[in-house]
Amino acid sequence: MSKQKLSTVFMNGLITENPTLRLLLGMCPTLAVSTAASNGVGMGLATTVVLIFSNLTISAIRNIIPEKVRIPAFVVAIATFVTIVDLLLKAFIPVLSKSLGIYIPLIVVNCIIFARAESFAFKNPPLASMVDGLSMGLGFTLALTILSSMREIIGNGTLFGAQIMPASYVPMTLVVRPSGGFLMLGILLLLVNAVAGMFEKRKLAKAEEEN
Repeated sequence: MSKQKLSTVFMNGLITENPTLRLLLGMCPTLAVSTAASNGVGMGLATTVVLIFSNLTISAIRNIIPEKVRIPAFVVAIATFVTIVDLLLKAFIPVLSKSLGIYIPLIVVNCIIFARAESFAFKNPPLASMVDGLSMGLGFTLALTILSSMREIIGNGTLFGAQIMPASYVPMTLVVRPSGGFLMLGILLLLVNAVAGMFEKRKLAKAEEEN
């Protein structure tokens, strides 16, 4: 695959087809762990590692996986890397591991990873599949970081645990509750779609002028 196509694959996951902000995939961990910026970054990077290596593995063995056991094969490959990531977090970053809790093992059934395994890795060569996993993972990390930062700042007055709001600031605790997660995600999606719509209109207008 050419460098131009690889760059297109990379930009798709990061912006054009961002799994959270554009495709609305992986909503469970997005809403559950995005109460603090550190959680968002941790979950995003953990998912990125699993995406890269599961995509690589599935792409490498795609020609020898029987069609009837395709899904079980995906589960085994994904679960292997989720287990590795989970054990590494427990060993080296126990605070983050405890904070993310059950949502690290649940990466196994994250629809983002299954979607990329089925729609991309199973149909494309290893290098392109790794780039796809990296871009989707970074796109997921970006969305989680933005959302969790918004919730932490408004809900606690902190960012990555450091106080950034003045002492007189009264935190809106609703924002760090489950209902606040839906509210903040809705606001973020509104902003993202508004900006995307503006760029699309400009692109269409430019195309019409050139024609």
